[in-house]
Amino acid sequence: MKKRLLATVLVLAMAIGMLAGCGEKKDSKPKGEESAIDKIIKEAQGMSMEQLAKKAIEESNGKTFYGVGNSSRGKSALPKFIEYLQSIDANYKMEFEWQQPKNNKIFEQLTSDSLKSQGTFAMTLIQDGNQIQTKMVDTGILKTFIPKEWAVANALTPDKYEGFLPLQTLNKVFMFNSTGTSQYNNCWDFVYEGNHPLFMGVDSEIVGKNFLMMLTQDKYAGWLKAAYDKLDATKKAYFEPIIKSLQSDAQDLGLGANGAYALAWIKLWVNNYNEQTDDGPICNILVDTSAKDQSGLLVYSKLRSVKESANVSVNNIKVAAYQDGYAGIGGYGYCHYLFVTKNSPLPWTACAFIAYMTCTESGFEAWGKDMGGYSSNPAVAQEIEDTFHHSTAGGTEFPAKNDRGYKWWTDEGKGELVLEDPKYCSEVSFTVGSWIDVLDHYKAE
Repeated sequence: MKKRLLATVLVLAMAIGMLAGCGEKKDSKPKGEESAIDKIIKEAQGMSMEQLAKKAIEESNGKTFYGVGNSSRGKSALPKFIEYLQSIDANYKMEFEWQQPKNNKIFEQLTSDSLKSQGTFAMTLIQDGNQIQTKMVDTGILKTFIPKEWAVANALTPDKYEGFLPLQTLNKVFMFNSTGTSQYNNCWDFVYEGNHPLFMGVDSEIVGKNFLMMLTQDKYAGWLKAAYDKLDATKKAYFEPIIKSLQSDAQDLGLGANGAYALAWIKLWVNNYNEQTDDGPICNILVDTSAKDQSGLLVYSKLRSVKESANVSVNNIKVAAYQDGYAGIGGYGYCHYLFVTKNSPLPWTACAFIAYMTCTESGFEAWGKDMGGYSSNPAVAQEIEDTFHHSTAGGTEFPAKNDRGYKWWTDEGKGELVLEDPKYCSEVSFTVGSWIDVLDHYKAE
């Protein structure tokens, strides 16, 4: 069975690689030659917010701005952006439309739009670093713009920054219903015998698969090994033969010294999670007294919408990583990234809007008003905390809602959030990713 599984992975990886090579659409412009959009972005990266705003006013006054994103909140941020531009020029007017494609169709929509000489969409707010890297950036469909103020806030210079521009990091965290007797003191407890955590699944939301692939990176595999070392003898005895059985797979997949620990955790998770359609239903299940001893991995901010009643309460759950003595990963973090499209009809306005969202509190407020979403700009993140007080929002009444913040969540020995790395995910998507696909396939059978 083991040889059959790995052989299937390697064949699948080769097939996918050949298909990707045949179907890949590269930017037609010769490498190294700057397009008109590239030149605008380069110039825009040296400008202040006010300078960009004036360019946007000149370019888009009386026009319609089209944006597309995985988050619907772009529709809430655009009116505030228009108000900001009107504070500079009272006569400025701009209409807008914001689309949020469902079922991961955003990549198809952007690809189709990129075939036009001038596109419909000026910019995008998009998630899933793996597909962004391979389908959008490597092909030249999306362009990264780094606002000057954002770079300064992060002690960087725009021309030296490598990577995508994140608007925010969102976290999905391990939670469990605490009305029963089950204890989850270690991330391995969620994959221990008899556990079936609620999870959206690797096909429902692709960032969940990115999370599993990220576990094989040396840093996070090391965190899993350190958490395993803290287990009692009984639990170690359960996990040890599974880890040993995956040592050769870890070598064949080119993983580091602790790769087998990551593969064991992934295998047990995929084989046993209880698949749900969305994080909202997961939250609704876990906070009900009827969900005694159940656990899940879900967006932290879902706790904001829980309506207290006799049987439903935030106090019926615990955030696993907030418990004293909890060991191991507390969840995972993924980003919403901002890009200008390669054929943007309003590139200056797109750059100004991106700068507004990443460099001002009012621009980020649509996302920052809820816990569990962290601005990539440390100055804006602090302004949001000063305004909304997420760290004390639950008080003593609902301690699970007291967000400990990005730094705590990402520190080793604290929240230990596994952070999505688009390049790593794209590098292992045809090896580790295919290995996960086979696991999921056999589970479905």
